[in-house]
Amino acid sequence: MPVELPSGSVDLPAAVGVPEGAWATLAIAHGAGAGKDHPFLVGFAAAVREAGIATVRFDFPYVAAGRRLPGPAAHAVTAWRAVVDFAAGLPGPLWAAGKSYGGRMASVAAAEGGFDVAGLVYLAYPLHPPGRPEKPRADHLPAIGHPQLFVSGENDPFIQPRAQFDEAVASCQDATVTWVPGAVHGFEVKGSRRPADEIGAALADPVARFIRAR
Repeated sequence: MPVELPSGSVDLPAAVGVPEGAWATLAIAHGAGAGKDHPFLVGFAAAVREAGIATVRFDFPYVAAGRRLPGPAAHAVTAWRAVVDFAAGLPGPLWAAGKSYGGRMASVAAAEGGFDVAGLVYLAYPLHPPGRPEKPRADHLPAIGHPQLFVSGENDPFIQPRAQFDEAVASCQDATVTWVPGAVHGFEVKGSRRPADEIGAALADPVARFIRAR
């Protein structure tokens, strides 16, 4: 997918899967520390397709350039807009989903307006850096008119204290939370040893049900 950045045009790698009879499409962004082929996202996308939803996984520009740290937020937002344009021809409605950073960047794009998706899904929304609740990333959330699904682990340090997270969700125009008992930011649960692809796949059902209900 070509993306026009201030520094020039960049081609973003993408993986597209369209199951037979697809009734919706989910564009999926990765977290800050991993690209589109992280097993968590691969497993999640595969399970989403089994539910009849087409998927588009993509890399942000900094990953495509071989860098480890995210670049300017504006670049990620531009990438999200390019992905939405790219996926417009796939079976609709089109939803935007992202793990942590990827979901937050989708929310920024939605808050800015002109983000043509039916809704947003956040897999572990990073409300603030761990242990830094004084630096919340929620001021833009009330501006989003799309339906939003927050899929969050009960023990995620990125949303503690819970009251602060509850307040951020309550500020949204249309938001729902699905809790994963005992899970941390990567959705691992203490005492349970599961590979990342299985952890991701387990989140597909509540996401698919939410999209279907909307």
